[in-house]
Amino acid sequence: MASDAQQACFEAGIKFGSLYHQFAGTPVSPSSTRSLETAMAESIENQPFCESVSVEIHDDRVADAIDHENGYTELTGSLMDVEMRIDHEGVVVNTQMTMRDGYPLMELVSVVDGGD
Repeated sequence: MASDAQQACFEAGIKFGSLYHQFAGTPVSPSSTRSLETAMAESIENQPFCESVSVEIHDDRVADAIDHENGYTELTGSLMDVEMRIDHEGVVVNTQMTMRDGYPLMELVSVVDGGD
Protein backbone atom coordinates (compact mmCIF):
# COMPACT_ATOMS: atom_id res chain seq x y z
CA MET A 1 0.00 0.00 0.00
CA ALA A 2 1.34 3.43 -0.93
CA SER A 3 1.86 6.04 1.77
CA ASP A 4 -0.15 9.27 1.59
CA ALA A 5 3.00 11.11 0.44
CA GLN A 6 3.64 8.57 -2.31
CA GLN A 7 0.02 8.76 -3.44
CA ALA A 8 0.14 12.59 -3.45
CA CYS A 9 3.27 12.51 -5.63
CA PHE A 10 1.62 9.99 -7.95
CA GLU A 11 -1.42 12.27 -8.27
CA ALA A 12 0.88 15.18 -9.19
CA GLY A 13 2.51 13.08 -11.90
CA ILE A 14 -0.86 12.07 -13.34
CA LYS A 15 -1.95 15.70 -13.53
CA PHE A 16 1.27 16.85 -15.21
CA GLY A 17 1.08 14.04 -17.75
CA SER A 18 -2.52 14.89 -18.47
CA LEU A 19 -1.81 18.60 -18.86
CA TYR A 20 1.22 18.21 -21.07
CA HIS A 21 0.00 15.46 -23.35
CA GLN A 22 -3.50 16.84 -23.68
CA PHE A 23 -2.33 20.30 -24.77
CA ALA A 24 1.05 19.79 -26.47
CA GLY A 25 0.60 20.56 -30.14
CA THR A 26 -2.35 22.90 -29.62
CA PRO A 27 -2.24 25.83 -32.05
CA VAL A 28 -1.33 28.99 -30.13
CA SER A 29 -0.69 32.61 -31.05
CA PRO A 30 0.10 35.68 -28.93
CA SER A 31 -3.60 36.60 -29.10
CA SER A 32 -4.77 33.23 -27.72
CA THR A 33 -2.30 32.61 -24.89
CA ARG A 34 -4.49 33.90 -22.03
CA SER A 35 -7.52 31.83 -23.02
CA LEU A 36 -5.37 28.73 -23.49
CA GLU A 37 -3.75 29.26 -20.06
CA THR A 38 -7.21 29.42 -18.50
CA ALA A 39 -8.47 26.36 -20.35
CA MET A 40 -5.42 24.33 -19.33
CA ALA A 41 -5.57 25.31 -15.67
CA GLU A 42 -9.32 24.86 -15.33
CA SER A 43 -9.33 21.46 -17.02
CA ILE A 44 -6.64 20.06 -14.71
CA GLU A 45 -8.21 21.65 -11.61
CA ASN A 46 -11.26 19.44 -12.27
CA GLN A 47 -9.24 16.38 -11.31
CA PRO A 48 -9.36 14.97 -7.77
CA PHE A 49 -6.92 16.36 -5.18
CA CYS A 50 -5.85 19.27 -7.41
CA GLU A 51 -5.83 22.46 -5.33
CA SER A 52 -4.45 24.86 -7.93
CA VAL A 53 -2.78 25.07 -11.32
CA SER A 54 -0.89 28.04 -12.71
CA VAL A 55 -0.04 28.11 -16.42
CA GLU A 56 1.97 30.93 -17.94
CA ILE A 57 2.43 30.87 -21.71
CA HIS A 58 5.06 33.41 -22.69
CA ASP A 59 3.85 35.68 -25.49
CA ASP A 60 7.39 36.55 -26.56
CA ARG A 61 8.38 32.90 -26.87
CA VAL A 62 5.20 32.15 -28.83
CA ALA A 63 5.87 35.05 -31.21
CA ASP A 64 9.48 33.92 -31.71
CA ALA A 65 8.33 30.35 -32.47
CA ILE A 66 5.98 31.40 -35.29
CA ASP A 67 7.80 30.52 -38.50
CA HIS A 68 5.08 30.82 -41.15
CA GLU A 69 2.51 33.31 -42.36
CA ASN A 70 -0.47 31.68 -40.59
CA GLY A 71 0.33 33.48 -37.33
CA TYR A 72 0.45 30.58 -34.90
CA THR A 73 2.73 27.84 -33.62
CA GLU A 74 2.24 24.60 -31.74
CA LEU A 75 2.33 24.66 -27.95
CA THR A 76 5.42 23.01 -26.47
CA GLY A 77 6.97 22.94 -23.03
CA SER A 78 9.49 25.56 -24.05
CA LEU A 79 6.71 28.14 -24.39
CA MET A 80 5.27 27.84 -20.88
CA ASP A 81 5.84 27.52 -17.17
CA VAL A 82 3.46 25.47 -15.03
CA GLU A 83 3.01 25.11 -11.27
CA MET A 84 0.59 22.79 -9.46
CA ARG A 85 -0.49 22.22 -5.90
CA ILE A 86 -1.91 18.81 -4.99
CA ASP A 87 -3.45 17.93 -1.61
CA HIS A 88 -4.01 14.25 -0.91
CA GLU A 89 -5.07 13.29 2.62
CA GLY A 90 -3.28 16.30 4.11
CA VAL A 91 -0.06 15.83 2.16
CA VAL A 92 0.55 18.91 0.02
CA VAL A 93 2.75 18.51 -3.05
CA ASN A 94 4.01 21.56 -4.94
CA THR A 95 5.34 20.96 -8.44
CA GLN A 96 6.68 22.92 -11.38
CA MET A 97 7.63 22.46 -15.00
CA THR A 98 10.73 24.22 -16.25
CA MET A 99 13.07 23.73 -19.15
CA ARG A 100 16.30 21.83 -18.52
CA ASP A 101 18.71 21.23 -21.36
CA GLY A 102 15.94 21.80 -23.90
CA TYR A 103 13.53 19.39 -22.20
CA PRO A 104 10.38 20.27 -20.21
CA LEU A 105 11.11 18.77 -16.80
CA MET A 106 8.27 18.24 -14.35
CA GLU A 107 9.59 18.16 -10.80
CA LEU A 108 8.60 18.14 -7.16
CA VAL A 109 9.30 21.41 -5.38
CA SER A 110 8.11 20.28 -1.96
CA VAL A 111 6.18 17.55 -0.21
CA VAL A 112 4.69 18.60 3.12
CA ASP A 113 2.80 16.15 5.31
CA GLY A 114 0.33 18.16 7.38
CA GLY A 115 -0.06 15.19 9.71
CA ASP A 116 3.55 15.32 10.94
